[in-house]
Amino acid sequence: MSTNGEQNLEQGNKAYAASFTQGDLALPPSQNYAVLTCMDARIDPAAAFGIPLGAAHVIRNAGANARDAFRSIVISQQLLGTTEVLVVKHTGCGMLIFDNETAKGLVKRNKGEAALKEVQDIDFLTFSDLEAEVKKDVEWLQSRAVETGIRFTGWIYEVETGKARKVV
Repeated sequence: MSTNGEQNLEQGNKAYAASFTQGDLALPPSQNYAVLTCMDARIDPAAAFGIPLGAAHVIRNAGANARDAFRSIVISQQLLGTTEVLVVKHTGCGMLIFDNETAKGLVKRNKGEAALKEVQDIDFLTFSDLEAEVKKDVEWLQSRAVETGIRFTGWIYEVETGKARKVV
């Protein structure tokens, strides 16, 4: 039995591939930048940030966390030549509504002690102040840059309006 996700992928890909004409794009992003944003399903980075196919790397994780994305950012810079990173967090982020203990408590309640042991050492990287967290992640990236001349900026995307504003 197929799932909604599986059906969406199969049907959506069939329609996409039928008219696909950009198979000759180069591997490095043509506009030399990367966007780190949240995995939230309400964000369509290509549409919301005007990113054409092949133009930029889009790195997504829960909360648009720089530490979690650092491996991908280093690869983006070192192997594929990006020179700019835009950190984009958003309003209404789920990472604002819980902390580590709450997450671990949910795992224990829903899946039991054995599952709790699997997540016991995980820092879920939650935060309580959106703007402060944007600044913190940009500062963290700047302090650990493995490449000189990289530009880092931080943004907040409003899921309610579709607008993005620069924080740092």
